[in-house]
Amino acid sequence: MLVLHTVQDVISWRNENIDRRTQTSGFVPTMGCLHDGHLSLIRKSRLENNFTIVSIFVNPSQFAPSEDLDKYPRTLQADLALLEKAGVDLCFVPNAAEMYPQGIPLEVEAQKGPFVTVIGVSEQLEGRTRPNFFRGVATIVTKLLNVVLSTHAYFGQKDFQQFTVLKVMAEELFMNTKLKMMPIVRDADGLALSSRNRYLCQESRHLSTAVYQALQMAAACLQNLDTNEEVQRSDLVDKILQHWVPHVTSGDFEVDYVSVADPRTLMELESVSGSTAVVISCAVFVKDRENSSTVVRLIDNILLNQ
Repeated sequence: MLVLHTVQDVISWRNENIDRRTQTSGFVPTMGCLHDGHLSLIRKSRLENNFTIVSIFVNPSQFAPSEDLDKYPRTLQADLALLEKAGVDLCFVPNAAEMYPQGIPLEVEAQKGPFVTVIGVSEQLEGRTRPNFFRGVATIVTKLLNVVLSTHAYFGQKDFQQFTVLKVMAEELFMNTKLKMMPIVRDADGLALSSRNRYLCQESRHLSTAVYQALQMAAACLQNLDTNEEVQRSDLVDKILQHWVPHVTSGDFEVDYVSVADPRTLMELESVSGSTAVVISCAVFVKDRENSSTVVRLIDNILLNQ
């Protein structure tokens, strides 16, 4: 596996090695701290393409000044070993100056240069809690896609809103890369794999399985409906929140949001039938029982009838 650090080196490698008329390439953008979720995207890319490219870059523009940019886990050497074993052809590992030539302070007002905003699917859900997050994600993915010019790019369903934002961006900016969403990879107990899970002690990590369990209960409600039978959004949300009551009462959980939305527009649905396309999603702050100053924000979702 080749490891490159500059945009120009990646462009040169791409031009020398990939004939876009007859060969395809797959791209998996990551922030490192790789796990089986990332590897599932890489396996899919290798299955479908002649070349697979991965990037590792902890993107400053998607972090607010109050968030954990400096604490975000960085495990570059272990990540590179995993990618080598997985059969990746090229890993692009730029620094911040390479991707943001004018610098990238965390304060949006101080930032300079081009940025990408996708209006309509960025403001709700994650966008309410992290108002500049999708601006940062859309900007860095645009930059990376312009560098690698891949045929396909692979993303995980766990970040469903992120995929929706990027899909709108790629389609409506007429990018020549097809974005693909792969299913959530979970541990045996159902917890969605995430680099942030490692912040939690074993006890708190075990409690976190209740996040997915509650979503499953709501999904089961819908799956048991007849085709024309409906249930109210408020009833589904109440079912989820009720499952979390003991954890909220104990102080282990703080609920950010619960959503029952149209998966195309991310607008909330007032009622849902057994055949309605719907994404049930949530974000929950989980306090670590061994270190009360550590709070991890977990997101999860279930997609039905898509």
